Amino acid sequence: MAGQLHGDKAYDYRCCRNTLRRRRIIARIARRGIESSSRLGRHRYVIERCLEWVSRFRRLARRYDRKASHFLGFLRLACALICYRRATRLNLLTSNNP
Repeated sequence: MAGQLHGDKAYDYRCCRNTLRRRRIIARIARRGIESSSRLGRHRYVIERCLEWVSRFRRLARRYDRKASHFLGFLRLACALICYRRATRLNLLTSNNP
């Protein structure tokens, strides 16, 4: 099964679409001047929300590390913390409801 990529009008370029096609990714990109990008809103919200969670970690907001491996390590740590916090919050919510 091929993956899908949702994007707004800023990514409506032939080279972007060709690159995705070569990688067997289905592009769902609003076309400039033709389509409204409002239909992609619910998909964009998920991505923007996740990026906002990661940007709360100050070290990741601006890249201080010289090595990409260090940055990637902090990014993975931030993602692990985000998942842990969400899991514990969901666990608390479900355990309080009888």
